[in-house]
Amino acid sequence: MSEPMKLSARLAAPIEAVRRAVTDPAELRVWLAEHAEVELPRRYEFWGRYTPEGDAPHQRLLHADDDTVRFAWLLGGVETTSELHLRADGAEATILTLSQSHFDFAEAISGTGSIRGVLQTYWSLSIANLAAHLEGRPQLPKVDFTSADFRGELLIDAPMATVYESLTDSEQASAWFGYPIGIEPWVGGRYAMGGFDAGYAAKVIDVDPGRKVSVDWGPTGVTTWELAESGGKTKLTFVQSGFDETNPPYAAWAGSVAGLAELRRYHEMADWTPIWLAEEVPGAQPETAAAAG
Repeated sequence: MSEPMKLSARLAAPIEAVRRAVTDPAELRVWLAEHAEVELPRRYEFWGRYTPEGDAPHQRLLHADDDTVRFAWLLGGVETTSELHLRADGAEATILTLSQSHFDFAEAISGTGSIRGVLQTYWSLSIANLAAHLEGRPQLPKVDFTSADFRGELLIDAPMATVYESLTDSEQASAWFGYPIGIEPWVGGRYAMGGFDAGYAAKVIDVDPGRKVSVDWGPTGVTTWELAESGGKTKLTFVQSGFDETNPPYAAWAGSVAGLAELRRYHEMADWTPIWLAEEVPGAQPETAAAAG
């Protein structure tokens, strides 16, 4: 079996607060799932529209202690294993490491595999929302696995011109997204995940300078970012459209939204550093968590 996919993040909260956030069902209902029930050491379940195959709880608790929660999770007919591990990083921060079995990155990129193809970006967005919860920031839109309507809003405490520049400047976008991006911000220009030398680029199809950009990704549809002034802040509306609604690109949407969590932090934190930490596991680099989109 291949190595499990791993994601590690530094969360700005003491380990006691993070432990509570990942084990208290009321807090899980804020950042992770529509429904959650926890009775350690016997039960750890979550389900609902924001959970892959969330028609019912499909988790079976395997282990729980002060630092680790590990559970089996039946997805696509296969029992996978998920683990959340906590480690104190000083008195006011915690390192969370998420380990997930039965994830194939190439399968996720192709979009032709099972629901397990969403797991990397699903967990990336979930952890980004956990970070927002612990920092007292509003939640990002979760993926509704019962819907093909991909639309969300984000309020950023920064001027429109500054936010637009960070969305369309290659160097800034690469910084907050955590992955090289080459951007030619004009109609017909390239939008290249991995940079211009990566061999593939999406196409910029609409630009309203300072206000709006649309990028055509092919089968996963068109992403549009639109900015508006809102009480001295910037309201960012983001929409994915033009895809096959019988096969919604949930993984791509989750990755895109997870990236926007860092865009907000990039603008709102004077001493911004990304939450993601490097992992020495093939195919598990945190920057690829959102790049699957």
